[in-house]
Amino acid sequence: MRYPVLALLADQPAHGYEIRRGLEERFGSVIAPLNAGQVYTTLQRLTKDELVADDAVAQSGRPDKRVYRLTDAGRAALEEWMTTASAPTRLRDDFFMKLTFAHAMGIADPKEMIARQRDAYLRSLGELERVLQTPEDDVTTLVVEGAALHLEADLKWLDRCEEVLGT
Repeated sequence: MRYPVLALLADQPAHGYEIRRGLEERFGSVIAPLNAGQVYTTLQRLTKDELVADDAVAQSGRPDKRVYRLTDAGRAALEEWMTTASAPTRLRDDFFMKLTFAHAMGIADPKEMIARQRDAYLRSLGELERVLQTPEDDVTTLVVEGAALHLEADLKWLDRCEEVLGT
Protein backbone atom coordinates (compact mmCIF):
# COMPACT_ATOMS: atom_id res chain seq x y z
CA MET A 1 0.00 0.00 0.00
CA ARG A 2 2.98 2.27 0.70
CA TYR A 3 4.09 2.89 -2.87
CA PRO A 4 0.66 3.14 -4.49
CA VAL A 5 -0.15 5.91 -1.98
CA LEU A 6 3.10 7.69 -2.82
CA ALA A 7 2.29 7.36 -6.52
CA LEU A 8 -1.11 8.99 -6.06
CA LEU A 9 0.41 11.84 -4.07
CA ALA A 10 2.99 12.43 -6.80
CA ASP A 11 0.17 13.80 -8.93
CA GLN A 12 -1.26 16.18 -6.33
CA PRO A 13 -1.86 16.52 -2.58
CA ALA A 14 -4.90 14.66 -1.29
CA HIS A 15 -6.72 13.67 1.88
CA GLY A 16 -7.28 10.06 2.91
CA TYR A 17 -10.68 9.65 1.28
CA GLU A 18 -9.36 10.97 -2.05
CA ILE A 19 -6.45 8.54 -1.87
CA ARG A 20 -8.77 5.64 -1.16
CA ARG A 21 -11.05 6.65 -4.02
CA GLY A 22 -8.05 7.09 -6.35
CA LEU A 23 -6.83 3.58 -5.59
CA GLU A 24 -10.29 2.10 -6.12
CA GLU A 25 -10.66 4.01 -9.41
CA ARG A 26 -7.33 2.79 -10.71
CA PHE A 27 -7.56 -0.81 -9.52
CA GLY A 28 -11.33 -1.20 -9.65
CA SER A 29 -12.88 -4.37 -8.40
CA VAL A 30 -9.44 -5.96 -8.00
CA ILE A 31 -9.08 -4.19 -4.64
CA ALA A 32 -12.48 -2.64 -3.98
CA PRO A 33 -13.78 -2.16 -1.45
CA LEU A 34 -10.55 -0.92 0.10
CA ASN A 35 -10.30 -0.73 3.88
CA ALA A 36 -10.07 2.96 4.82
CA GLY A 37 -8.13 2.05 7.98
CA GLN A 38 -5.38 0.58 5.84
CA VAL A 39 -5.06 3.84 3.91
CA TYR A 40 -4.87 5.94 7.08
CA THR A 41 -2.40 3.57 8.75
CA THR A 42 -0.22 3.77 5.65
CA LEU A 43 -0.42 7.57 5.70
CA GLN A 44 0.63 7.62 9.37
CA ARG A 45 3.65 5.43 8.61
CA LEU A 46 4.61 7.50 5.58
CA THR A 47 4.38 10.68 7.68
CA LYS A 48 6.50 9.11 10.43
CA ASP A 49 9.08 8.08 7.80
CA GLU A 50 8.99 11.66 6.42
CA LEU A 51 7.96 10.48 2.96
CA VAL A 52 4.79 12.57 3.14
CA ALA A 53 3.85 15.67 5.08
CA ASP A 54 0.38 16.75 6.05
CA ASP A 55 -1.37 20.06 6.46
CA ALA A 56 -4.55 20.85 8.36
CA VAL A 57 -7.26 22.33 6.14
CA ALA A 58 -10.17 24.02 7.89
CA GLN A 59 -13.68 22.87 7.07
CA SER A 60 -16.85 24.75 7.88
CA GLY A 61 -18.60 23.17 10.89
CA ARG A 62 -16.37 20.10 10.83
CA PRO A 63 -12.94 19.17 12.17
CA ASP A 64 -9.93 20.09 10.06
CA LYS A 65 -9.03 17.52 7.44
CA ARG A 66 -5.47 16.36 6.80
CA VAL A 67 -4.18 16.89 3.29
CA TYR A 68 -1.08 14.89 2.48
CA ARG A 69 1.68 15.82 0.05
CA LEU A 70 4.79 14.06 -1.13
CA THR A 71 8.12 15.21 0.36
CA ASP A 72 11.40 15.18 -1.56
CA ALA A 73 12.31 11.97 0.27
CA GLY A 74 8.93 10.50 -0.72
CA ARG A 75 9.49 11.44 -4.36
CA ALA A 76 12.95 9.79 -4.24
CA ALA A 77 11.50 6.63 -2.65
CA LEU A 78 8.78 6.49 -5.31
CA GLU A 79 11.32 6.95 -8.10
CA GLU A 80 13.49 4.17 -6.68
CA TRP A 81 10.45 1.84 -6.46
CA MET A 82 9.39 2.62 -10.02
CA THR A 83 12.87 2.04 -11.46
CA THR A 84 13.66 -1.19 -9.58
CA ALA A 85 12.54 -4.53 -10.94
CA SER A 86 10.12 -6.36 -8.68
CA ALA A 87 11.64 -9.47 -7.13
CA PRO A 88 9.97 -12.83 -7.56
CA THR A 89 8.47 -13.85 -4.23
CA ARG A 90 8.04 -17.64 -4.37
CA LEU A 91 10.79 -18.35 -1.81
CA ARG A 92 9.22 -15.92 0.66
CA ASP A 93 5.70 -17.12 0.01
CA ASP A 94 3.80 -17.90 3.20
CA PHE A 95 2.45 -21.24 1.96
CA PHE A 96 5.88 -22.34 0.73
CA MET A 97 7.26 -21.75 4.24
CA LYS A 98 4.36 -23.56 5.92
CA LEU A 99 4.74 -26.57 3.63
CA THR A 100 8.48 -26.72 4.22
CA PHE A 101 8.04 -26.80 8.00
CA ALA A 102 5.12 -29.21 7.86
CA HIS A 103 7.11 -31.67 5.76
CA ALA A 104 10.40 -31.30 7.61
CA MET A 105 9.07 -31.21 11.15
CA GLY A 106 5.80 -33.11 10.94
CA ILE A 107 3.82 -30.30 12.56
CA ALA A 108 0.97 -30.47 10.03
CA ASP A 109 -0.28 -32.79 7.32
CA PRO A 110 1.09 -31.61 3.94
CA LYS A 111 -1.75 -33.40 2.11
CA GLU A 112 -4.38 -31.40 4.01
CA MET A 113 -2.40 -28.19 3.59
CA ILE A 114 -2.14 -28.70 -0.17
CA ALA A 115 -5.88 -29.41 -0.43
CA ARG A 116 -6.75 -26.25 1.53
CA GLN A 117 -4.36 -24.18 -0.55
CA ARG A 118 -5.76 -25.59 -3.80
CA ASP A 119 -9.29 -24.63 -2.67
CA ALA A 120 -8.09 -21.11 -1.86
CA TYR A 121 -6.36 -20.77 -5.25
CA LEU A 122 -9.45 -22.04 -7.07
CA ARG A 123 -11.69 -19.57 -5.20
CA SER A 124 -9.32 -16.73 -6.07
CA LEU A 125 -9.20 -17.84 -9.69
CA GLY A 126 -13.01 -17.80 -9.80
CA GLU A 127 -13.07 -14.27 -8.39
CA LEU A 128 -10.59 -13.11 -11.00
CA GLU A 129 -12.61 -14.72 -13.78
CA ARG A 130 -15.70 -12.82 -12.56
CA VAL A 131 -13.73 -9.57 -12.75
CA LEU A 132 -12.73 -10.39 -16.33
CA GLN A 133 -16.38 -10.80 -17.32
CA THR A 134 -16.84 -7.04 -16.93
CA PRO A 135 -13.46 -5.55 -17.87
CA GLU A 136 -12.92 -2.02 -16.60
CA ASP A 137 -9.92 -1.00 -18.72
CA ASP A 138 -6.92 -2.54 -20.47
CA VAL A 139 -4.51 -2.18 -17.55
CA THR A 140 -6.92 -3.73 -15.05
CA THR A 141 -7.55 -6.58 -17.48
CA LEU A 142 -3.81 -7.17 -17.87
CA VAL A 143 -3.27 -7.16 -14.10
CA VAL A 144 -6.14 -9.59 -13.53
CA GLU A 145 -4.95 -11.85 -16.35
CA GLY A 146 -1.46 -11.83 -14.84
CA ALA A 147 -2.82 -12.77 -11.43
CA ALA A 148 -4.85 -15.60 -13.01
CA LEU A 149 -1.77 -16.94 -14.81
CA HIS A 150 0.14 -16.92 -11.51
CA LEU A 151 -2.66 -18.84 -9.83
CA GLU A 152 -2.73 -21.38 -12.63
CA ALA A 153 1.03 -21.86 -12.20
CA ASP A 154 0.54 -22.21 -8.44
CA LEU A 155 -2.07 -24.91 -9.03
CA LYS A 156 0.39 -26.82 -11.24
CA TRP A 157 3.02 -26.42 -8.52
CA LEU A 158 0.62 -27.94 -5.97
CA ASP A 159 0.20 -30.93 -8.30
CA ARG A 160 3.98 -31.26 -8.37
CA CYS A 161 4.15 -31.02 -4.56
CA GLU A 162 1.72 -33.92 -4.30
CA GLU A 163 3.82 -35.98 -6.71
CA VAL A 164 7.10 -35.36 -4.90
CA LEU A 165 5.80 -35.60 -1.36
CA GLY A 166 3.69 -38.65 -2.16
CA THR A 167 0.58 -37.20 -0.60
